[in-house]
Amino acid sequence: MFTGIVTAIGTITKVEQRGDLHVTIACPYDPAGISIGASIACSGVCLTVVDRGGEPGSAWFTVDVSAETVSCTARGLWHEGRQVNLEQSLKLGDEMGGHIVSGHVDAVGKIADWQPEGDSTRLTIRAPAELAPFIAPKGSITVDGVSLTVNEVTDRPDGSVDFGLNVIPHTSEVTTLGQLAQGATVNLEIDTVARYLKRLESLRAG
Repeated sequence: MFTGIVTAIGTITKVEQRGDLHVTIACPYDPAGISIGASIACSGVCLTVVDRGGEPGSAWFTVDVSAETVSCTARGLWHEGRQVNLEQSLKLGDEMGGHIVSGHVDAVGKIADWQPEGDSTRLTIRAPAELAPFIAPKGSITVDGVSLTVNEVTDRPDGSVDFGLNVIPHTSEVTTLGQLAQGATVNLEIDTVARYLKRLESLRAG
């Protein structure tokens, strides 16, 4: 379980094809605080640590990424040199600063527009039709592992949906969202509460 509050930016330093992808990520964590078998969200994808090492402030960990995960996540994510948002899983007593995030990508979205707005950045993300019922103004959504608030929603004739977000300077600096450009693809996870409300609604309608 995660909150969508990114604690570090990691860099993919090695990708090996071993049936699944064997991916090594450099990060500024203390390796003593990374346990084998622990879960770390990597740009919104919950992955299991299979190895780790380094020293405090200059650590690394390795994860296995299945073909299914590669096919369901943002294009070009699992490449050497790619930076990823990192969040270690919640521990009992940790502050809940964002919203409940599972680290399971629901769909891949596309940056439809990118505009400066004051000191912030205004993003418009296009999401596929299956996500449209779960995205609402003032609701929460996770974009590449970052908990954000939806500002407005525009339904499109083909069933897909455009939704707007504001990314403040701090978020741009401490996550990879500041590197996004028009046309980029991003991992999306809908709000867990919205998922259950939709399920409840479907049962009542039945």
